[in-house]
Amino acid sequence: GVYLLGKYGQKKIREIQEREAAEYIAQARRQYHFESNQRTCNMTDFFFLLITVLSMLPTLRDALMHQLNSESLTSLLKNRPANKLEIWEDLKIISFTRSIVAVYSTCMLVVLLRVQLNIIGGYIYLDNAALCKNGTTPLAPPEVQQQYLSSIQHLLGDGLTELITIVKQAVHKVFGSISLKHTLSLLELEQKLKDIRKVVEHKDSDQIASYSPLCHYLMPDEENPLATQACGLTERDIATIKLLNETRDMLE
Repeated sequence: GVYLLGKYGQKKIREIQEREAAEYIAQARRQYHFESNQRTCNMTDFFFLLITVLSMLPTLRDALMHQLNSESLTSLLKNRPANKLEIWEDLKIISFTRSIVAVYSTCMLVVLLRVQLNIIGGYIYLDNAALCKNGTTPLAPPEVQQQYLSSIQHLLGDGLTELITIVKQAVHKVFGSISLKHTLSLLELEQKLKDIRKVVEHKDSDQIASYSPLCHYLMPDEENPLATQACGLTERDIATIKLLNETRDMLE
């Protein structure tokens, strides 16, 4: 009995060791894939990311020019109107708003694309590993990836509109009382920009500490997108919602 018990114990120990070794190898592979994916993002995907961002910049620029149109005000000034001072004030607010929103939106665009590429890269790794084992259905097929990546249109649409609104209010609050004849030093300008950031990036008291208000402009609210169509969701929609939720968690 002691001999059989010893043999049984040795067998169990070997099974535990083999299981731990397999888990260690799997973890090492995931870590290697993550690091490799990071290196790819820093090299090859950097160029893809750059090309993608550059291709979206005209759309972003056109949206900014359309919603913050200063050319019409400039044309009015050429006609020497009676309310010239009021037009100059509007032009001041629009100019600062457009510059600040351009910086915010471009940075957001780069961050969102980088997160999306990392998430898709992780799912591609899982799909390849699963297909090699048992040929299961991929978690993120090409059509899901395409639908997921199209969510960036929120930033170029409603998200940008809301960002413009909040930045314009902040600019009016900070720069509205400053005379057009007043000359700002670099230190004063830096402080004014910090004041605008405080307004734009302000967190409500009921928000959790890790939540950033800027995420609202990057991603649609959870109840707004595909989730509202719960009665008719397809498998592709469900997979896309999962990717969107993971992206939102990473951004927050």
